[in-house]
Amino acid sequence: MRKLFALLSFLVSISSTVYSQGDSSPISDSQYFRLEEGSKGSGAFRTVLSSDIDTTWTKWDLRGYNFGFDRQQTPMYTTVDGILSTPYMIQVRGNQDEKNRKRWGYHVFEGYARDDKSRITMLVNKHEEEGKPVAEMYYYGTVYNHSALAYNWFRIGSDVRQHSYLFSRDKAIFYGSLKMTNAFTLGSVGREDLQKDPPQGDDEKFFSESAKHVNYQELKASEDGTMFYDKDHNIVVVKVNGQWMKLAVEPLPDSIQYEFDN
Repeated sequence: MRKLFALLSFLVSISSTVYSQGDSSPISDSQYFRLEEGSKGSGAFRTVLSSDIDTTWTKWDLRGYNFGFDRQQTPMYTTVDGILSTPYMIQVRGNQDEKNRKRWGYHVFEGYARDDKSRITMLVNKHEEEGKPVAEMYYYGTVYNHSALAYNWFRIGSDVRQHSYLFSRDKAIFYGSLKMTNAFTLGSVGREDLQKDPPQGDDEKFFSESAKHVNYQELKASEDGTMFYDKDHNIVVVKVNGQWMKLAVEPLPDSIQYEFDN
């Protein structure tokens, strides 16, 4: 009842203030809940919610809150104590200075599991690969590093076990069929792409060495049916009954020519 009274009092104070103002300045005596006029004299308003910076806030002691933020620059989290529903989209805007607005300056969404520690995460522009900025999505566990163990499975396509498509840090499992509408390229692997021992340090920092170690581990533990292109010997190999075998190939007949080869 006390909350309802406070809300009604707040709305009354806003409405009385709205009709007494004629400029585009904030229309409320509260710095946390206010209405701002869209443009001067338009009579149309938008809502602004904000929180203070407080370095002593108890939640800052929890990793899930403080990690990637500077508590001296990031306001306390603003909480909506109820289901948030809108017929419009939810949008995360960019800033000139992304750090301390998005976690590490990259995260645009986090959704936490029951343990309130593991989470699904979406982020933008942490990396550039193949000449373009990258958007990334994953299910982060509680190991809290960049090792393969830190990343859970992310299923796309359904919520049915042993169906659809699972993705983790270095492995994907496709329970469904895969239809390609363009070329399919085997992994091209040679000695320079393999490293027996893991790098001595974080996999994000030593990403190239870590990727080579992943190649080595995957081929060493590979199952029957595994294929790759051995670029050191220019052959395609496949594992059959526990043995690596060369796949027999032969030149195309003279009657077959591809225009993209010309």
